[in-house]
Amino acid sequence: MRITVFGAAGAVGRRVVAEALTRGHEVTAVVRDPRRAADLPPAATVRTGDAAKPGDVTSLARGQDLVITATRPAPGREPELAEATRGLLEGLAGTGVRLVAVGGAATLRTPGGTTVLDDPAFPTELRPIAAACRDQHEVYRADTGVGWTYASPPLLLEPGERTGRYRLGGDDLLADADGRSAISMEDFAIALLDEAERPRHHRTRFTVAY
Repeated sequence: MRITVFGAAGAVGRRVVAEALTRGHEVTAVVRDPRRAADLPPAATVRTGDAAKPGDVTSLARGQDLVITATRPAPGREPELAEATRGLLEGLAGTGVRLVAVGGAATLRTPGGTTVLDDPAFPTELRPIAAACRDQHEVYRADTGVGWTYASPPLLLEPGERTGRYRLGGDDLLADADGRSAISMEDFAIALLDEAERPRHHRTRFTVAY
């Protein structure tokens, strides 16, 4: 497949690029700042672009089979996430190119019957990005013009081991028998590429965890 990855220089984006290349896909890695491309695999084709600009999105998606977006705003600029989502959807409208989006856990349902974001125990310092992910998800849910898929991570998403193991879920937060909701970024990238290669979630959300 020919895959364009927005946010390719980020923690998740770099792992998505590496996983896609390992599987033999042709990858265009998109960064806003070329200086951040130094750590990307040399097999990737690096391009400069902004997911919030529909013209950039259309140009960088031309001739591709799939776009994966792993963009994340810097602290204090959380509203940019919804802006980038609108740019992606506008830029991909009418192209027929599928979109797999790295989202957040904010709108997943907890065992207590609330959402992750609305849970009183949710850390205060994480609420701005969680609220941005909620808004991001709402933008996707309102769109009917692009073949999008929204991938929600569990509560804990950190660099770690690539095991190839994960459980798949829908709108409910996944946790293990000890109540831990987690997955490594490496295994999250595996789940994203599995969805890319074998699409199962058309205009809907899925989540993964150990």
